[in-house]
Amino acid sequence: MELKQQLRLSQQLVMTPQLQQAIRLLQMSRMELVETVHQELLENPVLEDTREINGGNPEANGEAREGPVMTVQERPTDMEARSADKKASEIDWERYIENHAMQAPMPGGSSRGYEELPSYETNLSKGEDLVDHLEWQVRMSDMVEEERRFAALVIGNLDEKGYLTIEGLAPAEVVPKLAEEAELNPEDAEEILKMMQQFDPVGVASRDLKECLRIQATHAGMDELVLRIIEEHLPDLERRNYQALAKKLNVEVDEVYDVTQVIAELEPRPARNFVTAQPHYIEPDVWVHKVGDRYFVVANDDGMPRLKISGFYRSAMQGKPEAKEYIQNKLRSAQWLIRSIDQRRKTIERVTECIVDKQRDFFERGIEHLKPMILRDIAEEVGMHESTISRVTSNKYVATPRGLFELKFFFNSAIKRSAEDDIASESVKQAIKKLIDSEDTRRPHSDQKIVELLAQQKIVIARRTVAKYREMAGILSSSKRKKYF
Repeated sequence: MELKQQLRLSQQLVMTPQLQQAIRLLQMSRMELVETVHQELLENPVLEDTREINGGNPEANGEAREGPVMTVQERPTDMEARSADKKASEIDWERYIENHAMQAPMPGGSSRGYEELPSYETNLSKGEDLVDHLEWQVRMSDMVEEERRFAALVIGNLDEKGYLTIEGLAPAEVVPKLAEEAELNPEDAEEILKMMQQFDPVGVASRDLKECLRIQATHAGMDELVLRIIEEHLPDLERRNYQALAKKLNVEVDEVYDVTQVIAELEPRPARNFVTAQPHYIEPDVWVHKVGDRYFVVANDDGMPRLKISGFYRSAMQGKPEAKEYIQNKLRSAQWLIRSIDQRRKTIERVTECIVDKQRDFFERGIEHLKPMILRDIAEEVGMHESTISRVTSNKYVATPRGLFELKFFFNSAIKRSAEDDIASESVKQAIKKLIDSEDTRRPHSDQKIVELLAQQKIVIARRTVAKYREMAGILSSSKRKKYF
């Protein structure tokens, strides 16, 4: 064993706190970013939101609504005027605060006047909720306390279709389980469930499709043949195997057709017309406006806090060294946050401008002219890594004259075309959907027929690819799309 000294040259990537914060903010959605900024405002006393300071009016005190993005400019330290014990790299925070006290804050308010915004009442809307609708009917009934507890458990275990299900339990085990929790006799629980299944909508709280259809058919007073098909021959009905169904029932095929039309009018999803989930709100990160023949990309700053460095803590830096060190740490944190948000905003704008430039035909003429594009195309154009482009386009939305799209939408694989340029996969999906929408419902196109029709449009695609795109769009196979009557 011996002790040596040697020199070695190597390169490594060091993730500084500033870089980690910038990456984390870049991949956030807009709503996550707003929540993060609000949290930072609560934790960092040096940051302030001028909208709150000015009573919600960003134009107060002469501040421009569309002021420039706040960038941090550090004034050089006058080393001759400083004491010898201070480090050369220390920032003059007093001058820094004084400098930024006169600057406009980060844009974060709406570019529209407040008088143009609609009233609060016009933005209120609430659909009828199935749970509330059923609870109202329970209150109107003459149930006792134990029965009401059981009814509440039933309503709480309805799925999005309106069926009574509990994960991990068979349909026959659901009612005994809920009856035990409600301290109700299982036989009485079955009677209460039958009563609830007659509530509006009829068939709600059924345990499967067969029970749901049977309850509705019985409630409507349908004949024995309808009930028999529902009870014993639903698989044949689903496969539209009418010939075999007529043979099993010993009736004419035309009579099976008539019964099928009657069953088709029943509702397999009782909760279809009720709101069963909270709406998902999407706020665009950028807007694309067309002015004349040009497209302009504008960041959406509506609702974003207007960050600014507070000048209140300048006097506190003259006091105790501990207080000064604390304030300087908070100032650095605020500085990094403002820089990171500014960089995120500029990066999203730059990437969106590049996307608009490459997909101009889409914005001008529609989805049929969407071009194939991958992350590398944008990365090479803006001089960034593909992973950065992936973070920029994930969970980011752009509002365009063509509608609201996720930035990921514009990245598509290429499909070969004979004697022409490649076409984007999204355009092929749209072409398949148009062919199916215009088909004869009595003789729907098979997947092979769609392949042949696409070939006439010089789109070369395999049958299994057609089947994959059709399933992704939620379109049934030709045998299930066919209408017999």
